[in-house]
Amino acid sequence: MKIPNHIGVIPDGNRRWAISNGMSKEKGYTFGLSPGIDLFRLCKKVGIKEITYYGFTMDNTKRPSMQTKAFTKACIDAVEILLKENASLLVIGNADSPMFPKDLVPYTERRRIGKGGIKVNFLVNYGWQWDLKNFIESKDKSSIYNQLKSNDISRVDLIIRWGGRRRLSGFLPIQSVYSDFYVIDDYWPDFKADHLYSALKWYSHQDITLGG
Repeated sequence: MKIPNHIGVIPDGNRRWAISNGMSKEKGYTFGLSPGIDLFRLCKKVGIKEITYYGFTMDNTKRPSMQTKAFTKACIDAVEILLKENASLLVIGNADSPMFPKDLVPYTERRRIGKGGIKVNFLVNYGWQWDLKNFIESKDKSSIYNQLKSNDISRVDLIIRWGGRRRLSGFLPIQSVYSDFYVIDDYWPDFKADHLYSALKWYSHQDITLGG
């Protein structure tokens, strides 16, 4: 089976899952924590070298305060869980904004966790315009990648989105320009290992040409 070097994860459907289980919307984010670490361990097992999770966007912070507090706490909790593992961790997002969790500021530069290893990127208070700001304002348009705020994140081979939506929602626009895109209809809190394996099986049959 052909294994991608880097997968992007859009863990959507938390709020819809909560409603379908008789809870208020903000309750769904807590139930996305276990799937996150389960997926991380599976990625290490199969030999994926880099994984990028979509935490929350700058646009997401326009949601009701109960929801913003809930998904911010979930991101902090997710990083705390990851600190017990072995990885190379980077949290990337607009840390100058008051919406960026202060607890995660120490990880806005890549840090070795435990024995290091698989690169894990966490997009927190991320916005694609913010990411491209240096390039947009620069007179030198010859080196877009170096001018990205997310320049320490490599090209994404495969993006997996849970929750059935068929859109990127601003996910790393430069790194995802040639990404294959796989959609899972189940909500993120209902994650199971077969979701990843089905995505990898599908990916292994794709013709990866990068435009060539």
